[in-house]
Amino acid sequence: YLQWGPTFANITIGLLSAIVDNIPIMFAVLTMNPDISEGQWLLVTLTAGVGGSLLSIGSAAGVALMGQAKGKYTFFSHLKWTPVIALGYGASILVHMWVNARTF
Repeated sequence: YLQWGPTFANITIGLLSAIVDNIPIMFAVLTMNPDISEGQWLLVTLTAGVGGSLLSIGSAAGVALMGQAKGKYTFFSHLKWTPVIALGYGASILVHMWVNARTF
């Protein structure tokens, strides 16, 4: 948080949650207890949640679905949706920063 600034760090944390489940990511953030504004806390919550959906392995639901729908829903079949999810990821960040500008 100190080197990158909170906004860039929170967006990066969201991208990292696509690879690592968002629960350990948020646990690490909460353990660090950074001194950030309410808007930044909302941003890290948003990015960790949505970022976890960028890849099927980033969310418990994606992993569970791959286990239940063997052969029909795979890591690679999920990748076709990644650009759309990434667009939603970026749009949700922009909307959050616009709607909640007073909390930053």
